[in-house]
This record gives sequence, C-alpha cells and structure tokens, in this order.
Amino acid sequence: MIDVFPLALAAGAGVLGGAMNALAGGGTFATMPSLIALGLPSPIANATSNVALQPGAITSAWAYRDGLRPLAGIGIRRLSIITFAGGLVGSLLLVATPTRTFDLVIPWLLLMATIAIALGKRAAEALARHATPGPRTLLGAQALLGVYGGYFGGGVGLMMTATWGLLTGELPHRLMAHRTMMLAVANAAATIVFVVSGMVHWTLCVPMLLGAIAGGYLGALVGKLLPPGVIRGWTLLITAVTTIVFFYRAYG
Repeated sequence: MIDVFPLALAAGAGVLGGAMNALAGGGTFATMPSLIALGLPSPIANATSNVALQPGAITSAWAYRDGLRPLAGIGIRRLSIITFAGGLVGSLLLVATPTRTFDLVIPWLLLMATIAIALGKRAAEALARHATPGPRTLLGAQALLGVYGGYFGGGVGLMMTATWGLLTGELPHRLMAHRTMMLAVANAAATIVFVVSGMVHWTLCVPMLLGAIAGGYLGALVGKLLPPGVIRGWTLLITAVTTIVFFYRAYG
C-alpha cells in the first residue's frame, strides 16, 4: 500500500517553494527542509529539491518574460551563459561534498542570504556614494552567484536581487523578471549534473515537481499584484527562521 502522506507533503512543499521563488526567491527554504524531514540526507534533499523546483522556475520566468531587459548594459543572453557555467561548477562541487560537511556549511550560506536581502538596499545606497561598479564587476558577481546556485541554491534568488540592487541601484520589484530567469538557468545547469550523477530521489521529486509548477505560475501572478515591501518582508522572515533552524540542527 502506498503511503500518501510523504507524497502529499512533498507536493505541498513544492507549491509553497514554487510560489516563493516566483515572489522573491527562497523556495529551497520550503522544499529542502521538507525532504530532510522525510528522511533524505541533506545533499540528496538539496539535489532533489533543485530538480523539483526547476519546472516551476521555468513557468515563473515565462510569466515574467515581458520584464526582461539588459541589466547595466549587459544582455540577458550573456548573463545566462555566465550563470549556467557557474551552475555547472557549483553542482559538481556538491556532488563531491560529504554529507556532514554540507550540513555544517548550509547554515552559513543561509546566513549570507539573510544578510544580503536585509541590507541590500542600504548597502546599495552606501556603495553608490563611494563607487560606481562597472559591467565587469557585475559579470564576476554573477559567475559567483551561479556557482552558489548550483552548489546550494537556497536564497540564491534573494542574493541575486540584493547583489544587482547593490551594483546597479535597481529596486527589487524591477528585478523580478531577471531573478526568475537566472534562477531557472542556474537550476537547469544543476539539474543536468544531479540527474546524471544519480542524486535525485524521484519518488518524492515527482509530486514536488508538479506542485512547484502550479506554485511557480500562481506565485508569479500574485507577485505582480503585491506591494514590494510585503514580498520583501515575507521572504526575509522565512529566510531568517530557516537559518535559525539549520544552525540549531548543525550545531545545537
């Protein structure tokens, strides 16, 4: 007899994760903890979560496609190539990372994401008073974000928004189309590596994937209606709570 509860939990987490990615990023904070709670080792949970969220990321990117435009003079195709290459490198690093090491690293990556989204606007204003970063700086930062996205992915959408805001002065709600597009590109690179390396738990991945498709599209529609402050506040709350939980899990 099939146990429906794990499948239902995976599907529900997929809906929430897909919607979060569409709204401001951070969908991994809903999906990966759910998979760990269902008994998967953290690297397998991360890889499975990444693959499950990929179709939702694509549907979100499609819903936001009209908002795509060059960022600081850099075309979307060029940004996508840099992000994809970084995603391949990061996902290969994850394949080589022992489970315990990954458990100890996760909380610090989450903390980075929390700080980035919390201080992004203030940091951008401070930087603008002292320097004017050019396209090369943005491309270098995007390559590192691609590696991070392939390795972990948790909060990479938030970190992209914060980094772009820091380097270009753009407001978060004007970067939603770019974020969803680059998130889909980074996830695509990681998906290739994780599937080929056999790190995906397909029994839980499939229902989570279906949920993420629905959540990604619905979240993108809602994101066009909600005030930017509400989206940022909700995402920061989820990120902070998840960071605390993972620090306790690793070091408590």
